[in-house]
Amino acid sequence: MFSRKFLLVCGFAVAALPVVDWAQSASAASRDKAFFQSVSGTWRGPGEIVAGKYKGTKFTCNLIGTPSQGSTAGVKLDGTCRVGVFQQPMSAEITQNGASYNGKFLDGAAGKGLDVTSGSVNDNTVVVGLNRQKLNGAMIARLQDDQSMNVTISVKVEETMVPVIGLSLKREAVDTMTVGSIK
Repeated sequence: MFSRKFLLVCGFAVAALPVVDWAQSASAASRDKAFFQSVSGTWRGPGEIVAGKYKGTKFTCNLIGTPSQGSTAGVKLDGTCRVGVFQQPMSAEITQNGASYNGKFLDGAAGKGLDVTSGSVNDNTVVVGLNRQKLNGAMIARLQDDQSMNVTISVKVEETMVPVIGLSLKREAVDTMTVGSIK
C-alpha cells in the first residue's frame, strides 16, 4: 500500500515556460545538456513524506543518473528507495522535446507511475510537470553544489502547490582505486 501511494505522490508537477527565441533556445539547449551531465553519477540520501496520509514516513534512496546520449538533453535515473525493510525500484526518464520535456516515472501514467508533461532548466534547477489522471504537480531538483541535490515534489490542491515529499541527496564518491590481477 505504501509503495503505490508513494509512487503516485512522487510524480506531480507544474507546467514550465517554453523558450520562444531561437537564439535563446540554442543556448538553453547547451545549458540544459550541461545541467543533466552534472547530475550524472550515484546519489544517495534520506527523504520524508511531509504531507498527506503518510506524513512523517522517512525513507532512503539510492539512484544512478545517466545523461541522455546524443544531442538531446535529458537524464535517466535508476535505483531504489527503502522504507524500513521494504524496498521499491525507482526509475525516471526525462527527455528534451523541443523547448520543453517529456518522459515518465516508473511505467508512466498508463501503468502505476506518472508522466512528465513539461519542464525547464534554469541555472542549477530543473522543474518538471507531472501528471496522473486528474492529479497534477511538480518536481523541483536543485543542485546546491557539485555534491548535493535537493528534490521537492509538490501536488496541486485547488490553486495551491503543496509540498508532499522532500529528499536530500549526496553524490557518492567514485572509487578510483586500481585493482591488479594475480597470476
